[in-house]
Amino acid sequence: MRDHDRTGPATETFIAHRNLLFTVAYEMLGSAADAEDVLQETWLRWAEVDLSQVRDHRAYLVRITTRQSLNRLRTMKRRREAYVGPWLPEPLLTAPDVAQDVELAESVSMALMLVLETLSPTERAVFVLREVFDVGYDDIAAAVDKTPAAVRQIAHRARRHVDARRPRKVVSASESRAVLESFQRAFETGDLQGLLDVLAPDVVLMSDGGGIKQAARRPVIGAEKVVRMFIGRTSKLEATLTLAPTTVNGNPALVVRLDDALDGIMAIRVEDARITGLYYVRNPEKLSHIESETLLAFR
Repeated sequence: MRDHDRTGPATETFIAHRNLLFTVAYEMLGSAADAEDVLQETWLRWAEVDLSQVRDHRAYLVRITTRQSLNRLRTMKRRREAYVGPWLPEPLLTAPDVAQDVELAESVSMALMLVLETLSPTERAVFVLREVFDVGYDDIAAAVDKTPAAVRQIAHRARRHVDARRPRKVVSASESRAVLESFQRAFETGDLQGLLDVLAPDVVLMSDGGGIKQAARRPVIGAEKVVRMFIGRTSKLEATLTLAPTTVNGNPALVVRLDDALDGIMAIRVEDARITGLYYVRNPEKLSHIESETLLAFR
């Protein structure tokens, strides 16, 4: 942003809606770094707009952000086809109070973000704008270059697709936190039965190393297999492993460190008071933006 652009109606409006725009871009892309890039592109276009000709500033900004996100998402889809091992969304550290907004916490959860990955770019944009932010069909149509009637059909199809794959019910932050504490306690004490008790029999572990750090190339399915892998890996460590609670994507999660180095972020999916999904992001490229923030918690 140029110095002479730091004040004025355009800047004030952009700053007022920045958090909204970032969340729209992040939910479409699953990457905080790419979402920030989209915001830069959105600002450059917004700064050239004649505001006197814009009826609804918020809707116009969302339209620009959506179009930039769609352009980037189509490029990212091609990159992900060549990704090494499972791809997980870039973890987003969020304030604990976000978890109290159950709908928002669920909309950015790792579990739902992975479901959104199965949608086409346009379906994802329509779903995010309509279901998460309650944007009107006419405004969505302008953003994705479709008719309102077509957008209604896309929204219905995307909603049906997501509902068939999302968790059956939304779990409160307090319940997730209690389950995570049981998992952490069992892990730290080497309580094998405790781990088996807190993991659902058909739990799925996905680990994302991006070809940079060691990670399972395929999802690990089943409580016993997951526990064996955890115990096998930790028994070979020469460094001290520590787990610390945090809030990621609006939900309780764990920061995993080896000595003083950030090793990864572990998020969970909870159903019926047991962990049904474990999402372990180890790819350093997805952790660089949160390294300084997590370091503060250990100093």
